[in-house]
Amino acid sequence: MPVIAPMPAPRTTGVPAQRQGADDAMTAGTTVDHLTETYRAHYRSLLGLAALLLDDTASCEDVVQEAFIRVHSARKRVREPEKTLAYLRQTVVNLSRSALRRRILGLKLLSKPMPDMASAEEGAYDQLERDALIKAMRGLQRRQREVLVLRYFADMTEAQVAETLGISLGSVKAYGSRGIAALRVAMEATA
Repeated sequence: MPVIAPMPAPRTTGVPAQRQGADDAMTAGTTVDHLTETYRAHYRSLLGLAALLLDDTASCEDVVQEAFIRVHSARKRVREPEKTLAYLRQTVVNLSRSALRRRILGLKLLSKPMPDMASAEEGAYDQLERDALIKAMRGLQRRQREVLVLRYFADMTEAQVAETLGISLGSVKAYGSRGIAALRVAMEATA
């Protein structure tokens, strides 16, 4: 059976009772009551400070509320209650700076449309035209379709098309011109 040793008695330091009471007061920090009084007395002035740094009322109110919340959660670190207002002011300034940085970053990250980018309506019309073109291309003779695809979509020269398909340069020109004429008729019929 294991032996359990008794817990050692807490050591007392040689700090006089008066000094120990002062240290407890220092570690207690700002009280909730003092912070509440500060809130009531200085809310409007802190809101005015935020308004000088930010541009809209809702953001100012949010910043001031967040400042009070942060100082409340860190009130034990505010060792001198008379400095509570200074802590609040500095927190309002820091939070305002952060809000402005987030806005600027958000504006930088917004995707800007390219100047030659089509609108959604134009994109829909383009898609309809592509669908009509594909349907019209399917209605062409096989050789006409091959010549047009290689010539205009693969961006080959007439000589390259002739070599690829194994036909003469004159045949490429003939299939190409007949294919374009047939496409023109088919596209006008759909319009």
